[in-house]
Amino acid sequence: MLNGSLWDKIILFALPLSLTGVMQQLFNTADVAVLGQFVGKNAIAAVGNNVSTVGLLVSLLMGLSLGANVVIAQFIGAKKLNRVRDSIRTAFFLSIIMGVGICAVAEILVNPIFELLAVPKAVAPMAEVYLRIYVLGLPFISIYNFEAAIFRSKGDTQTPLIALAVASLLNITLNLIFVTQFDLGINGVAWATTISNAVSAAILFYTLLHSAGLVRLRLDKKNIDKACLKEIVRIGLPAGIQGMVFSLSNLLIQAAINTLGPDAMAASAAAFTVEINVFCLTMGFGQAATTFVSQNYGAGNLPRCKQATWTALKINVLLMLILSATILYFDEQLVRFFNEDSEVVRLGVIRLWYIIAPEIISVVMEIVSGALRGYGISLAPALITLVCVCGVRITWVFTVFAKIPTYDSLMAVYGISWFITMIFLLLAYWYYVKRIKVVDFQ
Repeated sequence: MLNGSLWDKIILFALPLSLTGVMQQLFNTADVAVLGQFVGKNAIAAVGNNVSTVGLLVSLLMGLSLGANVVIAQFIGAKKLNRVRDSIRTAFFLSIIMGVGICAVAEILVNPIFELLAVPKAVAPMAEVYLRIYVLGLPFISIYNFEAAIFRSKGDTQTPLIALAVASLLNITLNLIFVTQFDLGINGVAWATTISNAVSAAILFYTLLHSAGLVRLRLDKKNIDKACLKEIVRIGLPAGIQGMVFSLSNLLIQAAINTLGPDAMAASAAAFTVEINVFCLTMGFGQAATTFVSQNYGAGNLPRCKQATWTALKINVLLMLILSATILYFDEQLVRFFNEDSEVVRLGVIRLWYIIAPEIISVVMEIVSGALRGYGISLAPALITLVCVCGVRITWVFTVFAKIPTYDSLMAVYGISWFITMIFLLLAYWYYVKRIKVVDFQ
């Protein structure tokens, strides 16, 4: 990451990371597909109802793990090997604490969340069962994300991908067995996901313990280094809040979707399954920007930090144009894969166009935010996202959607909120990068 050409290294880093995101989403894709084909559209609606809630919980864990990625990568770039070991150990124990803590809180809040979302009675029982079982797997999701961040900090995105590929295949297999052979329905799908998450975390844990390289996990010393913990939280918590803001605004939109009935809920779940996999490409290059900037910032090479940012942006824009065009060309077939109901397909196609067409805006947002986090600047993009995304969407739901309560009017808010957020993130990037100086990492 510190020398030579950038475009090839960024691609080799980002594509496996994007595929890892796809594998993570494959859990949800498999759940929706199996339920849609063997149980029914109400089961799809039940899973779709929980997407925003799950995203809210997982976003905090992923943000904190990103803080670990930045801190470890900066120490690697600065060649502070003892601090690398301390930060790895700290990140691992933080993952356990956060995973267990969020799991406990989430189980308590399930009923209040459902009341807030006004989940239809036809969907609520299945939705509650799925969410309660899924939440039990949060400690494993937390551990996996922190472990993956440790590998990414040194440029290894292949190992987390392999672990998740194994877990994804297991999830699909267990889904089919639990639903078609044991007739467990949504319970079986939820348990398959939880078991598979545990397997992915276990694979990376074993690999970290037996690694001969820089990122070996050593548990023979004190567990948590306070200085490393403070820095991980300083960078990771705002990143987690930024992700949670998206999920909070999506939670509000999900509540609005619920007022439109089970067909709209099922359509959104099906379309979301497609669009979130598209976002994985954006996420992969955003985290590539974070890691490349982190290591080069640690090494004191500011020009290469800027070069890495714009290289990642250009490659991501090009690939996203190709992928978005492909998705929109096959829009109806993609939605129909999850459910054949004509109204579900019609509404799902509408959502795809409102989300996928402006996806380039999301690319710019993710790369710019990722680069700022690589410098250790995490609070500014989080606040901008909070004000712009959440503010615009809340205002839209209670004004425009209240007057025009249609599926189209609701979906339009995504592109509008992204555009406003992108403008302010670009201004923040220009402001901070002009003032960044080389830091001596201790």
